[in-house]
Amino acid sequence: MVTHSGPLSSEQLLWVIVLAAGAGAALAGLTAAGLDGLAGFNDGRIHVMVSASRAIRAKLPDGAVVHRSRAFDPADIHPVRQPPRTRTPRSILDAAAWMRTENGARAVLAAGVQQRLVRAGDLAAELARLNARPRQALIRSTIADIAGGAQALSELDFCQLTRRYRLPEPSRQVLRRDSAGRTRWLDAYWEHARLVAEVDGLWHMDAAAWWADMRRDNDLTVSGYRVLRFPAFAMREQPKVVAAQIARALQLRAPSR
Repeated sequence: MVTHSGPLSSEQLLWVIVLAAGAGAALAGLTAAGLDGLAGFNDGRIHVMVSASRAIRAKLPDGAVVHRSRAFDPADIHPVRQPPRTRTPRSILDAAAWMRTENGARAVLAAGVQQRLVRAGDLAAELARLNARPRQALIRSTIADIAGGAQALSELDFCQLTRRYRLPEPSRQVLRRDSAGRTRWLDAYWEHARLVAEVDGLWHMDAAAWWADMRRDNDLTVSGYRVLRFPAFAMREQPKVVAAQIARALQLRAPSR
């Protein structure tokens, strides 16, 4: 119950929506995941979930989106967090299913693991429990890639590229210590060829980060490795060029597609 006539705070608005949706309702998807720490995703809507059989008679505020599910019961709601919301693995899976694009779905799954809100195994177990889901095949394959070490969207794009052009599967997120003993992670590594591929996001435009990467590349080179670097946009806009360069470095026939 709101006891003032001014505008609602963000938290009050969430309470109004979840209470108006009726008993057993819970915040869900990006809304619930955002409350539990997911950063970088906000579609400007408030997502609330109810069971498929529930009729909502109250008028919900603008921006509220109601999702109905046959696979939704009290066990899906976090036991102590308020306002009522779905548990984090469920929230992230629902967010992926409701994203407007497939890239958005893959990004939110990767971010949930990268930001240490869930583990890939948590998502896989929850997906198996829920059974049939929108984008189930995409979500399952993305979780498998994340479990294999790809935790950023650019790295997931790289996974798709290697399979599309039938390149040998690299090891991903390989731990290595440089000459000074610092821990380094290699995005992709083909051990037999001593070849490393690194995918750079926009943050690499920062001068300090750029120099740190160059320094790491130099250390790898003098240690007998070869390093290929690709900007993240090249994974999507020029995949054949990327694949051809990797194939040449691996001494394979250039991809024809």
